[in-house]
Amino acid sequence: MNPLAVLGGLGRAVLSMLANFGKVGIFALDAISHIFRPPYYPREFAVALMNVGWLSLPVVGLTAIFTGGALALQIYAGGARFNAEAVVPQIVAIGMVRELGPVLVGLMIAARVTSSIAAEIATMKVTEQIDALVTLSTHPMKYLTAPRVLAALTTVPLLVGIGDIIGIAGGYVVATQNLGFNAATYLQNTVNFLETKDIVSSLVKGAAFGLIAAIMGCYYGMNSGRGAQGVGRATKSSVESAAIMILAANFILTGVFFSV
Repeated sequence: MNPLAVLGGLGRAVLSMLANFGKVGIFALDAISHIFRPPYYPREFAVALMNVGWLSLPVVGLTAIFTGGALALQIYAGGARFNAEAVVPQIVAIGMVRELGPVLVGLMIAARVTSSIAAEIATMKVTEQIDALVTLSTHPMKYLTAPRVLAALTTVPLLVGIGDIIGIAGGYVVATQNLGFNAATYLQNTVNFLETKDIVSSLVKGAAFGLIAAIMGCYYGMNSGRGAQGVGRATKSSVESAAIMILAANFILTGVFFSV
């Protein structure tokens, strides 16, 4: 195998990746700028709030409560090896608020909302509805992207906060009903252990993950190929990209908030 051909292929792949990052970055800045410039579309924003926020509550709640319960069982089983079973409430609280709550909510939003946005906008592009918006002097970024991005920015942090509470509640139920913990002591340990920085980091992560999820859905929807295959490819790529970027952003934000 020719080494130059291998290096050439690697270089083309890296340049293509960097070009895609640049396109997504420019698209994100354009989308965010349209949030602050009129005209505004409150009806589209209200619909996006419903789809991103309210309709995501069931999956977020179920994910959080089962994760919190399983986390309590795992911590108790692991702590029992070192006679440290009493740390269950503290570790459940910090694990849910700092990491599991924001990440799991972000991934659920990527699976549910990002795919929905990408499929909807891609279908509009295939059926030439976006061209019709331009014909009617309606900017697609303002009408389609800005309301969805703003809705995700405002609702996903709330979903993360709710997910944190439900996850801690799931751990509380398992610990008090199955593991023999005193209810008042469990709640007191949870409250005493959490710090303001933990809660702030969780909500900031929620806003960042919501922004990523909405941007990825809108970007791949706007740039989808023609036909049913194009819609399917855009939907798949949007979820994959959103999930990877959410995990990468989580690593970066965790380093920012909790680096020693």
